[in-house]
Amino acid sequence: MPNTKQLEDFVSQVRRDIVRQVHQVSSGHPGGSLGCTEFFVALYQEVMKRKEGFDMDGKDEDLFFLSNGHISPVFYSVLARSGYFPVEELNTFRKIDSRLQGHPTTHEGLPGIRIASGSLGQGMSVALGAAQTKKLNGDDSLVYSLHGDGELQEGQNWEAILYAAGNKVDNLIATIDLNGQQIDGSTDDVLNMGSVRAKFEAFGWDVLDVEKGNDIEAIIAGLNEAKSRTGKGKPVCILLHTIMGHGVDFMMNGHAWHGKAPNDEQLEKALAQNLETLGDY
Repeated sequence: MPNTKQLEDFVSQVRRDIVRQVHQVSSGHPGGSLGCTEFFVALYQEVMKRKEGFDMDGKDEDLFFLSNGHISPVFYSVLARSGYFPVEELNTFRKIDSRLQGHPTTHEGLPGIRIASGSLGQGMSVALGAAQTKKLNGDDSLVYSLHGDGELQEGQNWEAILYAAGNKVDNLIATIDLNGQQIDGSTDDVLNMGSVRAKFEAFGWDVLDVEKGNDIEAIIAGLNEAKSRTGKGKPVCILLHTIMGHGVDFMMNGHAWHGKAPNDEQLEKALAQNLETLGDY
């Protein structure tokens, strides 16, 4: 397993990949991608049980489903640098005929991608179905998913959340990216969700907070704690408290960079704050 310094170096390189991808095509979603970088690195490099190669069945290995598919830049970077496809393919992000579309798709057979996502609110249902399938197949692997906090305003989530607890789907770990921002402003201003913890607990989930959602060691500890709570009759929810745009100072603490690409000058500033550690693509 990599040590903390190696993981932090991985994070720095992924942040460079994110801003370079969206800059190249003047399109994409850097804010949430940057905010979730440590989570993706921790999950794929340290926590998740993965097999060599890739197949859609995913038997006897942990699965991950990205529900808020617009943060594809971080997903693509981590998948590529975890060996799923060539890192050089990041050059094709959002281009015509690319496998790396703005939202992940499955029709081009991109390794690591199991569902098309981006229509918000649907990932919980898919992850739930996969988790139940593993139970039916006697597969003791886990299913992980990631959701935006603004995404919880979609009603389909709550049907799935209710169903998961009611059917004791206790091999599912759903993480909520609590950055408090969405495309039109803060989540409190757009549609205040109140206490997300209280809602999940009222629906019968086991809930834990990771207050330092941009600290790699805190995330690993939180994910391992969540793993220890599986198999006990309740699905598990991690409330991951992140900062949108983390790692690039002018993109932080607001919703402005939810779906906005940096210009040439802004790219250079962003890259200067994140060292090249694994080699740019």
